[in-house]
Amino acid sequence: MRRSIVPLLLLALWATALPAAADPLVRVAIVDRDRDRWLPALPFDGESWIAGAPGHRYGVRLTNTSGERMLVVLSIDGVNAVTGQTAHPAQTGYVLAPWQSAEINGWRKSHADVAAFVFTAVDDSYAARTGRPGNVGTIGVAVFRERGWSDEAPVAAPSAPAPPVVRNSDRPGLYADRDADASAARPESSAAERGAADHATGHGQARQQIGTGHGAREWSPAGQTSFVRASRHPVQVSQLRYDAPDALAARGILPHGWRDPGARRPQPFPGAFVPDPPGRWR
Repeated sequence: MRRSIVPLLLLALWATALPAAADPLVRVAIVDRDRDRWLPALPFDGESWIAGAPGHRYGVRLTNTSGERMLVVLSIDGVNAVTGQTAHPAQTGYVLAPWQSAEINGWRKSHADVAAFVFTAVDDSYAARTGRPGNVGTIGVAVFRERGWSDEAPVAAPSAPAPPVVRNSDRPGLYADRDADASAARPESSAAERGAADHATGHGQARQQIGTGHGAREWSPAGQTSFVRASRHPVQVSQLRYDAPDALAARGILPHGWRDPGARRPQPFPGAFVPDPPGRWR
């Protein structure tokens, strides 16, 4: 019995000596803007899933957990959220000031406004409507450090105004990186990519039900800044997957019969008095 205890004790001591898992440089969270609440990430088979309500607007909250500037390239359904290109880490993105937290609420249309992210049918998603449905249902970030940054570098807020969707108005502004290719090329998808969205019906998975649509225009100012990447490859790549609750239940991520506690249900007493119906009434 003693021989079996000693290795276990050594293993326990070795485990306690390991460093704790580091927090990501940039945390990613999803906000249902129509319900004003966070959407929890549901772990399943090595991935994190979000249950999105069809028709609801959403935002991507990016939080810089470090004391240095970070460049974040944001991909929605495999499409760069700033340029509309098929997403690649080498492209343009948003620069977060030290400790900054901000919500990206749509596809950037100019330095002044965005088209809102909205959960919609796959065929109505921006990626599908531009011939790129193969990666619908994904939200990803590629994060880069800045070359030459040091602990002595200033951490003051940039001078551009913060996006109005950032709830704390004294947070620093958000900038789009101007040093990467900002062309809005939209290459035609291959036959394999066009068929990838349908492949999800196999291997026990449900067909993807929702994607991210090109919603109404909203005011969301952003400036420009220079940013030199410290490396060619990102120091962090993070991904969330999302789908409608019914599809997540079909995959086994949510229990069958699951009901969204935030969804509105019919009420027997929604008003106080009987109004006149529309049109002529006697």
